[in-house]
Amino acid sequence: MSQVQKHSHVEVVVDATPEQVWAVVSDPTRVGEWSHECVGVTWLDGAHRAEPGVRFRGRSRVGLVRWTRTCEILAVEPRRELVWRTIPTLLVPDSTRWRISLAPAGGGTRITQAFEVLRAPWFHDRLFARVLPSHQDRDARLVEDLQRIGVVARS
Repeated sequence: MSQVQKHSHVEVVVDATPEQVWAVVSDPTRVGEWSHECVGVTWLDGAHRAEPGVRFRGRSRVGLVRWTRTCEILAVEPRRELVWRTIPTLLVPDSTRWRISLAPAGGGTRITQAFEVLRAPWFHDRLFARVLPSHQDRDARLVEDLQRIGVVARS
């Protein structure tokens, strides 16, 4: 029986400076510019920038399936790393930690994106794998996302 992918670690080197890339990745409201799945983000509770404890709501779409998730910023290290997690609810009890890390690489930036499913009840895992088969192996799409970050950062 199919399951969703539980962890990933992908990286690319883009032709943009860490400062340019950080301007894109440190603002979750810009995720819709580069994500294959998340189409928009709204800050919650009056937040306006990434800092630990701040929450935002992401709107995602894969084909005809649409959903929203509330997320919480866990760590921010300017120009180096942003970490957040999806917050579990009664209806959607899974939780995933996401990390985007930056490092200088020649004249560009190495962008690393990683995720780890922290909690995924058996039934929901199988259901999500069936409803969202693209979540069974996400690596290629995540690499494409990182490449798009580089394009957006240069523009």
